[in-house]
Amino acid sequence: MNEFARPRLVLSRCLELEKVRYNGEKIAYEFVRELEPFVDLVPICPEVEIGLGVPRDPIRLIDGKEGVRLFQPSTGRDLTVEMETFSDDFLSSLPPVDGFVLKNRSPSCGISDVKLYTAEGNPSSAGKRAGMFGQAAIDRFGDVAIEDEGRLRNFRIREYFLTKLFALAALREVAETGSMRDLIDFHARYKFVLMAYNQTRMRALGRLVASGSAMPFADLVAAYRSEFAAALGTAPRYTSVINVLEHAAGYFKNSLSRREKAMFRRQLERYRNGRVPLAGPAAVIWSWVVREDETYLEGQAFFHPYPDELMSVSDSGKGRKL
Repeated sequence: MNEFARPRLVLSRCLELEKVRYNGEKIAYEFVRELEPFVDLVPICPEVEIGLGVPRDPIRLIDGKEGVRLFQPSTGRDLTVEMETFSDDFLSSLPPVDGFVLKNRSPSCGISDVKLYTAEGNPSSAGKRAGMFGQAAIDRFGDVAIEDEGRLRNFRIREYFLTKLFALAALREVAETGSMRDLIDFHARYKFVLMAYNQTRMRALGRLVASGSAMPFADLVAAYRSEFAAALGTAPRYTSVINVLEHAAGYFKNSLSRREKAMFRRQLERYRNGRVPLAGPAAVIWSWVVREDETYLEGQAFFHPYPDELMSVSDSGKGRKL
């Protein structure tokens, strides 16, 4: 069993943890229950923190002449300054974090799908945007794993999020050790992940590691983290992932039966068509790794990028852009 670094994750308190929603409820969220044993949570409810009660009257983002404001229609309160001040203070006080899971559609926590309204209370033609706290988190921590709970109900988005979350946590641990050997080992373990995500940045990271003695370790690992986070900045194309899977399968080309090869091709097609997560075809290759005692592939994080307990085929059924 692989040992994984424990990500530090900022989480909206209303997601499974506490009854702090505007209506006095919490949201049952199985994903949080599954995550809890493997992460260190930093719970937060910005609306409670700025003094709004539970339950409380709803708040809205108002698109007006002075820009976007946070407003509580029932009381006429403009909460913009309070939310901006809290967001800056809270985010500035955080230790290094690896990710955020925030409530979708929330005027405070949403990261992309918050409705905008006009001062008259009508939907704004400006469309949707991030909430005030969510936008501040993106501005300050845009290179970590940030998602909302709605999008994470899609298994491909969840795979991407978890891969990045646990990778950044592992890299944070490397930075804390101060060990060049640990950085070299990390880069070797994540070679196939980088092949799938961004081969140009993979090569740049390789050059950074190779020139390690040319700069202080703290500067090197900071430069490496910046480039690594950028490499994982967007989800990989499924064609790139398939290329990596086929590359890994090539290690066994002389030992596979015709039926095994056919089974693997079927799994690739199911993955290509969005019918199974990456864990499906990856598990097929992993069975060959174990059978053939292929030590190089056994060390690749690509096959176990996060704890097996978090691998799930549950899906919202909604097509969401990665």
